[in-house]
Amino acid sequence: MQSRKQFIQTTGLITAGMLLQQSGVFAFGRNDFESKRPPLAQRKFTSPAVESTIIKLKKQIADPELAWLFENCFPNTLDTTVDYEIINGKPDTYVITGDIDAMWLRDSTAQVWPYLSLMQEDAKLKDLISGVINRQKKCILSDPYANAFYKDGNKVSEWKSDVTTMKPGIHERKWEIDSLCYPIRLANRYWKLTRDITVFDGDWEQSIELTLKTFKEQQRKTGNGPYTFQRTTAWATDGVPLGGYGYPVNPVGLICSMFRPSDDATIFPFLIPSNFFAVVSLKHAAEMVKSIRGNNGLANECLQLAGEVEKALQQHAIIHHQKFGKIYAYEINGFGSYNIMDDANVPSLLSLPYLEALENKDPVYQNTRRFLLSGNNPFFFRGKAGEGIGGPHAGMDMIWPLSIIMRGLTSTDENEIEKCLRMLKNSHAGTGFMHESFNKNDAANFTRKWFAWANTLFGELILSAEMKHPKLLSKNYS
Repeated sequence: MQSRKQFIQTTGLITAGMLLQQSGVFAFGRNDFESKRPPLAQRKFTSPAVESTIIKLKKQIADPELAWLFENCFPNTLDTTVDYEIINGKPDTYVITGDIDAMWLRDSTAQVWPYLSLMQEDAKLKDLISGVINRQKKCILSDPYANAFYKDGNKVSEWKSDVTTMKPGIHERKWEIDSLCYPIRLANRYWKLTRDITVFDGDWEQSIELTLKTFKEQQRKTGNGPYTFQRTTAWATDGVPLGGYGYPVNPVGLICSMFRPSDDATIFPFLIPSNFFAVVSLKHAAEMVKSIRGNNGLANECLQLAGEVEKALQQHAIIHHQKFGKIYAYEINGFGSYNIMDDANVPSLLSLPYLEALENKDPVYQNTRRFLLSGNNPFFFRGKAGEGIGGPHAGMDMIWPLSIIMRGLTSTDENEIEKCLRMLKNSHAGTGFMHESFNKNDAANFTRKWFAWANTLFGELILSAEMKHPKLLSKNYS
């Protein structure tokens, strides 16, 4: 007898195979752009709704290379990174990043995010995403300060010698605010779209309680809190100074983050984009625990903290730039020191409208955006191969496609979005996929050939263009 997992895989393959045979896109796309997807039988998960979307969009995209990139990239998370099964009668989905066999709380949300709108058309896809929520809450309950986990709870990490509270099942224990925000973002959108509450059980409620507790500890009002991190390394951004607590902060109500979403250490612990994200997440959590769990006390605590952080952001996160006027700093310490820059990884200052933290038309955001996309941002690079934001993680002159995609997703200017699509089309260096980063003068000089977050997010940009700016898909980007 087939297991439920085997049945889902088999029926998905049959349905998808019929769709692909009908469309003629299984082996080759238009103009003989050969598909870079794994053979049908080797795909980790197949969604008929995703396959139908690929067929539909390919017909609308006039540029054959752009259509080919969409076909390769959009399903990459499902094709190559998910491990879905039923554990104790509940869906469970482990999602690796690509070339690293570990599940980041951030990446796993971002990787499945563009599929959420297709859940109503595909019950199996809905189950897979509910499995991500189940897996994430297990991870948080295991350690709210960790950022990446293994499927096997007994596996010992290559980073086992880090000077922090490492334990089996944890790949890395870098404290990043966004690691606790992304699971709430996924849970909230899942709930809003499906109204399914079965996944939001007592364990999920406990994960919200633990998230709130961790955020409060990292406000550092009564000391540094329980988290420290040190690593023996020559790479400065992989360690935290001053005994693993980081540089001191003035407890003004913001939340400390020892690492950025790039997994690089912060300079000043109050990471502004992540604090904005925390405000949104706490408000979403409050709505859910009140409506679903009936826990008014926890909801009020979440709202109280959201209000405190929001007020502190308005009081401390805005600085005056001599050229751009009022802009948001990237990091501050509460004593008056600040770091003005942006990093490609999300949450970033550029991404704040995407995360629903700010309106795109917010005047301070617009000033900040002009700063970020200029040479005044030390990590904005421009060269023969394109322009965009990078960061310390991949080094100087390395542009992250994530930043180009996010620029497109947060823009209301069709000319700017068209520019982003053209740069992305020219960045894949013949591989058919997005990469972690590429050199500003040579797209063939890139990092990470298999980086599912960037691939799926590129698919989201194409879907967004189809919905908001459909005429962009009728252009040729040669």
